[in-house]
Amino acid sequence: MSKLTLTVRHTTHYAFAEPVVHALQRLRLTPKETQGQRIIAWSIELENAHVECQYDEQHFNHVTLIGITPGAREVRVRCEGTVETEDNAGVIGRHSGHLPLWSFLRQTPLTRPGPRLRALLRELPAGEAREPLDFLHRLAALVRARIAYETGRTHAATTAEEAVAHGAGVCQDHAHIFIGAARASGIPARYVSGYLLMDDRTDQEATHAWAEAHVEGLGWVGFDVSNGICPDPRYVRVATGSDYREAAPVTGIRLGAATDETLRVAVAVEARAPGAATQQQEQANQ
Repeated sequence: MSKLTLTVRHTTHYAFAEPVVHALQRLRLTPKETQGQRIIAWSIELENAHVECQYDEQHFNHVTLIGITPGAREVRVRCEGTVETEDNAGVIGRHSGHLPLWSFLRQTPLTRPGPRLRALLRELPAGEAREPLDFLHRLAALVRARIAYETGRTHAATTAEEAVAHGAGVCQDHAHIFIGAARASGIPARYVSGYLLMDDRTDQEATHAWAEAHVEGLGWVGFDVSNGICPDPRYVRVATGSDYREAAPVTGIRLGAATDETLRVAVAVEARAPGAATQQQEQANQ
């Protein structure tokens, strides 16, 4: 499994009880071109919305800013594309971007450790006795062992400290706990949102999330705490940030229809047959 060609289909559907007066949505839904990841084709289609502008922000995430059609009662955002990935054992490589490496030592409200997270961290080696890469693998294993993967116990605004107190959470919570603990130990860390090819199914309930930590001599290294592995070719990196809020697939503001919103998300990831991506690219170039 040294290389894969993955196809992704991601649809977000909003339905509002009342017409929207004004709304802007910030989409971080275009995968990154990084070491071990090549974008063959990617498109975003909108219903009852239009593109205002596109830009790359401080984390080198590609952002599509869209405006919702005034009076709309529903909005659909469809993403579809093909990505070629390689197995680099989770290693992304050297740091790049507009932000200095030390900025990833800064805790955020979602990652900041409290008494419970600090108590968890004290179970691991500290100081000069700690080898960074081994420490990070031990940290990931400890978080996975102590924080059960369980849906419905947390939400998008749950902090790392709260998730430790619950003893349960989802991939977002695992990433925040790992990031908060790594930063408290003097290791730069960041949040990653993206897609994961599941072994047992194509359709998924949501996007995936994991963490990356910076190791001297290796650069950024990924850790998927929820699955107990470093990312391999089944993973597609889309956006990175200091925490979920800076890497969330969709964020925005809205006037009108402030309540009674229904959100449905459909995500499908599958591996394509060898050579299919090359054929697709050749057809696109004709």
